[in-house]
Amino acid sequence: MPDLDPDHARAGGALGVIAIVGDGRVGRSMAAALRAAGADVRGPLGRGDTAADADLVLLAVPDAEIAAAAVLIARGPLVGHFSGASTLGPLAPHEAFSIHPLTTVAGGDASFDGVPAAVAGSTPRALTAARALADALGMAPFEVADADRAAYHAAASIASNFLVTLEWFAEDLAATAGVPREAFAPLVRATVENWQSDGAAALTGPISRGDDETVARQRVAVQERLPQRAELFDALVAATRELAAARTSTAARATGPRAGETSW
Repeated sequence: MPDLDPDHARAGGALGVIAIVGDGRVGRSMAAALRAAGADVRGPLGRGDTAADADLVLLAVPDAEIAAAAVLIARGPLVGHFSGASTLGPLAPHEAFSIHPLTTVAGGDASFDGVPAAVAGSTPRALTAARALADALGMAPFEVADADRAAYHAAASIASNFLVTLEWFAEDLAATAGVPREAFAPLVRATVENWQSDGAAALTGPISRGDDETVARQRVAVQERLPQRAELFDALVAATRELAAARTSTAARATGPRAGETSW
């Protein structure tokens, strides 16, 4: 874990005693990151620990176990979780907050510097604590209300998990042509970078060009080689056509009608 800048270190030291309950990847990563930021960290502690004498308690446990872990925490400290999908409800009766780093955590030495983070708090003090944690780790916090939690987490799953599913589809189809997965990596990286900067305008390919003959030939190849994925291909084509049409409509509204044309 690289050292953070002095401002982050000072922010970490101002958080008080932080107890992390849950000795998994997230718990270990957060403990290491907060220590690097100058925070006084206890743990990661085992599930079921009461986290006595802590000012902040962070529950790094599976979503289904948040409520059970929260009940065991002594009253007094602010209690938070790292879940993207869970609301603050499972943390009752504590003054509660949440902080969800919008990234994947593969090991115990993950860096959170520059990572966006969804935060929430049941009180202004709790929300301030969540933002202070994010600031100490160099993250960029943004608020997500409990009512929006499911939609937010679904969007994160689409952006990350479904991307892997799509690349698995591409990998299997490419293998039938003798092309290795690695050959597509530069294309995937460039596409993600273009989407980050341009949004829907990053769309390229035969559907965006209206080349239905090429799409039809692709469909035949999928049906012949991976028939179990033909339905998925059809759904992706339909969604991409919808995106291409929406992009065209947006561009037309932005430029307005040409001379001699009507706008309807």
